[in-house]
Amino acid sequence: MTELDLSEFIPETLGVTQLCALLEDSHCTLQKLSLGDCRMTVEGFRALASALRSNPAHMRELKLGGSKAGDSGAKHLSSFLEDPNCKLEKLELSDCSIKEEGYASLASALRLNPNHLRELDLRGNYPGESGVKLLLDLKEDPQCELKNLR
Repeated sequence: MTELDLSEFIPETLGVTQLCALLEDSHCTLQKLSLGDCRMTVEGFRALASALRSNPAHMRELKLGGSKAGDSGAKHLSSFLEDPNCKLEKLELSDCSIKEEGYASLASALRLNPNHLRELDLRGNYPGESGVKLLLDLKEDPQCELKNLR
């Protein structure tokens, strides 16, 4: 299996725990994961980022829109994006209550590991002027592969 869509389905605590156990398994080759509108909390983001860091090379597309991530969730996810083995190409974080601090974490992670993420969807968040500037500067960086920023 290379694609899993649990949008609007996964129960927060038990579901995320079981999903993370699957993602940590060295035999897991999941490339696309959709958890849109699952209302995942910061703790879910922490667990998910940890699981993805333990087996980072396969995941190419991650959809997490409509969660309760906030800045803390974005920071946890940024730890995965910083991993040199991370090959994620598309990340959707729309409507996740991410503000300037979360934007700064994401931009910092993508500066450390600029050669993979091509699409980033942050619609419906609250970047403030500094968050917008950080990501626009990043998009203009010739080392960064980010081509589609929403």
